[in-house]
Amino acid sequence: MLEMKRRFFLAGTAAILATPSMGFAQAAAPAKGGTLKISVDQAVSVIHPLLTRVNPEYLVTELLYSNLTRLKVDMSVEPDLAESWTPNEALTEWTFELRTGVTFHDGSPFTAKDVVATFKAILDPATASPGRNNVGPIADIVAVDDATVMFKLTGAYADLPVSMAYTSARIIPASIATGDLKSLSTKAVGTGPFKLVSYEPDRLIVVERNEKYYDPARPYLDRVEVQVFPDISAEGSAMMSGDVDIVSTIQPTEYLRLDGSDGVDVLRTPSGQFCNINFGCDTAPFNDPRVRRAIALTVDREAMVGFVTEGFGTQGNDTPLNGSYQFFKGVKQREQNIEEAKKLLAEAGFPNGFEATLVASDRPAVRTQLAVALKEMAKEVGITINVQTMPHATYLEQVWKKGSFYVGFYNMQPTPDGIFKLLYTSDASWNETRWNNKAFDALVNEARGTIDTDKRTELYTKAQEIMNEEVPSIIPSFFDVLSAKRSWVSGYEAHPRASVFRLDYVSLTSDAPKRG
Repeated sequence: MLEMKRRFFLAGTAAILATPSMGFAQAAAPAKGGTLKISVDQAVSVIHPLLTRVNPEYLVTELLYSNLTRLKVDMSVEPDLAESWTPNEALTEWTFELRTGVTFHDGSPFTAKDVVATFKAILDPATASPGRNNVGPIADIVAVDDATVMFKLTGAYADLPVSMAYTSARIIPASIATGDLKSLSTKAVGTGPFKLVSYEPDRLIVVERNEKYYDPARPYLDRVEVQVFPDISAEGSAMMSGDVDIVSTIQPTEYLRLDGSDGVDVLRTPSGQFCNINFGCDTAPFNDPRVRRAIALTVDREAMVGFVTEGFGTQGNDTPLNGSYQFFKGVKQREQNIEEAKKLLAEAGFPNGFEATLVASDRPAVRTQLAVALKEMAKEVGITINVQTMPHATYLEQVWKKGSFYVGFYNMQPTPDGIFKLLYTSDASWNETRWNNKAFDALVNEARGTIDTDKRTELYTKAQEIMNEEVPSIIPSFFDVLSAKRSWVSGYEAHPRASVFRLDYVSLTSDAPKRG
């Protein structure tokens, strides 16, 4: 039976490899040339490819670097620097066959040694890469020869090809990975479709076509300019005037304003993207699960979908999974129950409620909207929430991963394992809640080594049940991913992952403005 399941699994992988990329399917003969202007709503503070944290940073490093694999718009995995991959019977070793003849932007050749050095840097705690716990349970990486690399794992792991597409797992030269790793904070040496021309984190990042990219047909564009627009309204106006070709992420209000505008196409796709209320589960009063559950019971989730997502989303149930994920099976939906919330608070020693400060970054603005909504709902049980909004850069420095009551914002991950290992297991890269539930950890670890679909679904469902009961964070709703483009942009789609852009498949039609 195991061998049959393995053959089925490998057949699925082979089918993925045989499928032409979505970009080619959309445009058989894209026009070459032109400058694309894409806007982002916050500074690109980090261009170090192993340290990126937010979507604008993912966008820029995706332009400059390559992974071993990539995610298509349908969330399936396709080759990037790796041409194919094969596991052993136990799913504890994966062998990747690499492209040959590829060079980095500095002219040095790409080989298996670069893959080994990159992943050893990612796994080194001193690097502090978010990818450390999101690239799989890697014990060792071995260069079999220049074009073959083997990943030896600490246990069975079915998702390794998908995890190789992680946003902080871009491949860098071995000479830098083992040398001056910090130099990538200001320069870029990748194998990606574009090369860095200039970098002004708060204003403008410019890249130009890499003429030696491994696919001679791509990229189609000569140049991409990433423009930073802290003012969301000004960003939308730039789209309407044609000064910007793509708005990478837009809020519902801007989506509605742009919808129907001449020459503008609004884009929308369902996603597992969410805002959450993170509790520091090691800090009073949030170290008591009765308190966390009580606050969750004050939430009117239908109202949250209307108020926070403005109708562009779906209800959440205090777990990071929804129907956008494979292996998802919902658990009983939590409903607002004020009387039960009051009872739990009294049992926890807060019959008259308590006062707490909830911190929200100003980017994206929905963080503050969620905080204000929770403040109003929690009043009914005597909880006074003071909402503190701060600039996003300050939030990242002072609150993120340090605070005990704040609003987070997260993209959909490629797999359930990816989102759990990013945020909620005891060894998560961003273990913000410090929940550290051993039963939950065990279920996630068992699921990652299981290829049987029904069994995996069962394990993830049990994990969700524990989360729903313990409430390390409140997840009241999920967002659709919203974007917009000018009609002269071809080959661009909103990606459900929200942190994947695929601009090397984008081209401009003859209607596009000519830019020097």
